[in-house]
Amino acid sequence: MTTEQISRAPDSGSNEDLVAAFESAGLSDLLVLDGATSVADTDYIDPRQGDVAWFVGAFAAALEAALAPGVTQAVAVRRALDAVSAAYRERAGAAPIPVYAHPLAALTWIRIRHMDDHLALSLYCLGDCKVFALDAAGAVLDLDPYVNPHEAVLQEAIAALGLAGVVDPDLRRARLLPMLRARRAFQHGSAAPDVLCLAPQGEFKARQYALRLPLDAAVLAMTDGFYRLVDPYGRYTIDELAGRCRTHGLAVLMDELRAFEAARASGPLAVKSADDASALLWTASRTQN
Repeated sequence: MTTEQISRAPDSGSNEDLVAAFESAGLSDLLVLDGATSVADTDYIDPRQGDVAWFVGAFAAALEAALAPGVTQAVAVRRALDAVSAAYRERAGAAPIPVYAHPLAALTWIRIRHMDDHLALSLYCLGDCKVFALDAAGAVLDLDPYVNPHEAVLQEAIAALGLAGVVDPDLRRARLLPMLRARRAFQHGSAAPDVLCLAPQGEFKARQYALRLPLDAAVLAMTDGFYRLVDPYGRYTIDELAGRCRTHGLAVLMDELRAFEAARASGPLAVKSADDASALLWTASRTQN
């Protein structure tokens, strides 16, 4: 099999995305993490790279350490998160950190088992990363057709600001900050969180799937920053984006994304005019077993 990965911030700042592939005999674990941009005024535990970037990096490392035969994805996630939460508390010490400042992230974890006549996929999804399967003929299947319900609320608030003449991204974010902080506190306090949060108050409300794919299939996963090429920019359909990633490579699409964003004055449909963007393309082989 082959795995192509790319992850870039829109500028020279900290990248709060992460993609990774862990391979073992007969098993591939593909990980996509999209850290939610902090709504705090400062970073409390890692002023160098930022609390959110620290969180996604620490979680990925802890999850790799938690992988073991017979351990389910749900159990591995909780074990990894327990380790990260303990490290966060140690770093924070006695510092009073508001709940809205605690880091969280979207997570899509694709586990692929290589069987004799097919690929067996298990997906564990929190938040709004995207994941697709491509067959040899180029047909594309959305493996997690999830729509973030809060996105419509955010778009309405952004549209209202636009009607009021607030189009500068920094000013727009400042106006949205109270709503964003209230939403973040709600997510951390949820009894069934649907995103990866630092100290969940109950079991995660993860979307979990099990399916079979042919041996010559490919899997394409990405953060919503990379998916902007489809929504909201409309540069490609899902099928076109997946096909072009496979034929031209992820770097070409990343360059197209950044060139398109650089040519625009601002992003009228988003809190940020550009976002961290990441993608992972995993391609199997018929000879793999």
